[in-house]
Amino acid sequence: MDKGDAEHRREERVRAALPVNLGNATGVTRDVSASGLYFETDAAFAAGSPINFAIDIETPGGMMVLSCRGEIVRVEKRGQQQGVAVRIVESSLGNPAPARAVASNA
Repeated sequence: MDKGDAEHRREERVRAALPVNLGNATGVTRDVSASGLYFETDAAFAAGSPINFAIDIETPGGMMVLSCRGEIVRVEKRGQQQGVAVRIVESSLGNPAPARAVASNA
């Protein structure tokens, strides 16, 4: 049985709208799998480029940050935004950076 040439995914996808921190820009995921994700952003990206990003994930134990390094495999124009498909090359899950205390003169 032929599943179609366009389907090259190895992992099951889950639809999710999670904030993506891209350093100087942000985005929102549309779907996520163990090996990649698709997000939309106002920033410009090019297929074949490396990318670093982080996703905040709420867990029963509190907020965690998934930090990833990946490769952009596809970019699509989606209205005023770009849709970006990324293959994850490396990832790590950790605690978010602690908030900095703001000193005040009372």
